[in-house]
Amino acid sequence: MKTQKINSLTTALSISLIVLLFTSACAQSGGSAKNDSNKSAQVKAVVDAPEMDLQAAVMSGNVEVVKQHIKAGTDIDKKDQMSGSTPLISATTFGQKEIAKALIDAGADLNIKNNDGATPLHVAAFFCRVEIAQMLIDANADKTAKNNFGATPGESVSGPYADIKPIYEMLQQQLSPIGLQIDLNEIEKLRPVMAMMLQ
Repeated sequence: MKTQKINSLTTALSISLIVLLFTSACAQSGGSAKNDSNKSAQVKAVVDAPEMDLQAAVMSGNVEVVKQHIKAGTDIDKKDQMSGSTPLISATTFGQKEIAKALIDAGADLNIKNNDGATPLHVAAFFCRVEIAQMLIDANADKTAKNNFGATPGESVSGPYADIKPIYEMLQQQLSPIGLQIDLNEIEKLRPVMAMMLQ
């Protein structure tokens, strides 16, 4: 008798859940069966996030995994615990143009700040990532945002290169083992270009 009641209750709950899901899906899609199947595919995509972490995919330059995360609905603005960098800030730091574009196109926050108060545009300016900076500018990133040191992206590259060169050298030494490539001669040439772009 108890088993029969439990089975009846389970069946009733299952039917109620199916009706609720069907009604909800029809209400969202206007009742179209075609839209219903599209919604199911989208829900499945949200469930199927890749195993590789988004930040790891960015740092390793794995564009396909980044795109899978975007399709899966992964939080593309999630900050790294150590630096406060988002995937877009990391992509900019490491010069991952295609990944930066994918994140910008997916609606990543262009003005979010890391622990130093730097936005993706600050980082693009500092590392002289001209193409990424242009993408950010075209997407309306804030050129007037100030970092924790009170500098806008343009101001962060407007000072004498000789004063900042030791910082680039230190970053190159510390971060090259994880893939950061810095061409000091290229940065010296591009800093004035970046400063003009960001006026």
